[in-house]
Amino acid sequence: MNSSLLFRRGIQQYSIRSFNNISSRFTSSSSSTTKSPSESSPIDSELKNKITDFIKANKVAIFIKGEPNAPSCGFSNAVLQILKLHGCEFKSKNILEDVKLRETMKIYSNWPTFPQVYFNGEFVGGCDILLQMHQSGELVEELKKVGIQSKLSNLKNTAPSSSSSSSSN
Repeated sequence: MNSSLLFRRGIQQYSIRSFNNISSRFTSSSSSTTKSPSESSPIDSELKNKITDFIKANKVAIFIKGEPNAPSCGFSNAVLQILKLHGCEFKSKNILEDVKLRETMKIYSNWPTFPQVYFNGEFVGGCDILLQMHQSGELVEELKKVGIQSKLSNLKNTAPSSSSSSSSN
């Protein structure tokens, strides 16, 4: 994964943590403290192994709200549309069906929101990162790295040529 993607992920994770820390100061009483998901409960090792197996068994694995044919969230729908636009095959898990899976995924990825996208077992990010990668053309390259030929990869090379010759007599 290239450095610009890693940089964006780092900035977003830092921003989310900062926001959570600030908001918890205003929403919690002085006698109680708000814990992040990773501090509140350890990961169930059996569930963690199932998650790891699922992610590693698929070139593209996504954890979404709803099902691919009926997403329950606009962000999940956007990720599905982007992947379909690229002709990308993927496997998904509906995190709304299992509260324990949903909470474990937040800890597993250290990412508090959904959808969550993985390429070749590596966490990529959520909707915002996938959308940025799609808009910049970076997604075509990342898919190629995991052995997936994007339907959009030929569009860059087949743009109409500006040098057309016309003859007039």
